[in-house]
Amino acid sequence: MFPTLSTIAVCNLLVSMLVTQRKPKTLHPDQLLNLALRALGGRAHSTGELRDKLRKRAAAPEDVDAVLAKLKQAGYLDDQRFAEHYAAARLENQGLGKMRVLRDLRQRRVAGKLAEQVTERAYQDTNEPELIQAFLKRKYRGKQLRIFFADEKNLAAAYRRLRYAGFSSGASIKVLKQYANQAEALDGIEAEESEPES
Repeated sequence: MFPTLSTIAVCNLLVSMLVTQRKPKTLHPDQLLNLALRALGGRAHSTGELRDKLRKRAAAPEDVDAVLAKLKQAGYLDDQRFAEHYAAARLENQGLGKMRVLRDLRQRRVAGKLAEQVTERAYQDTNEPELIQAFLKRKYRGKQLRIFFADEKNLAAAYRRLRYAGFSSGASIKVLKQYANQAEALDGIEAEESEPES
């Protein structure tokens, strides 16, 4: 008698669960250092990100701090430099708003105060409305914005997109009002945001 299709599927599922739940091999200090160097060779990491990555593989928790100290001493790991380069790249290459960069730095485990200082410095000479204009032109290229934003649905979607990109509510509304035929629709959005949540 041959096994049924459902029996084979269950067996395959159990095997895949066992394979995926296998714990990675724990590493000793020299191996952790090699893992860290490979990770840093791929892309820059903050100290917090690298600490989390190494803790998952460390044989002993104290080995992680020793490896991080070696990397800092050698100049391979510097949160200040990481945050400065990250903020500058997000501003220059992607034209994102300050709040998005700040949120991303915090997600990458950069200390909150350092992330705020670096973001403030990176955006100190930036004109937010001009940045929003450039963002809209890049994201909606090929569209006549005045016609496209005449539809209230498109206008609201653009506002949400600007907020997700890290731009302030006031500056986003100010720029969108230049394109909107129904400026009162934007006033409604502004009123909703200023109401405290219950």
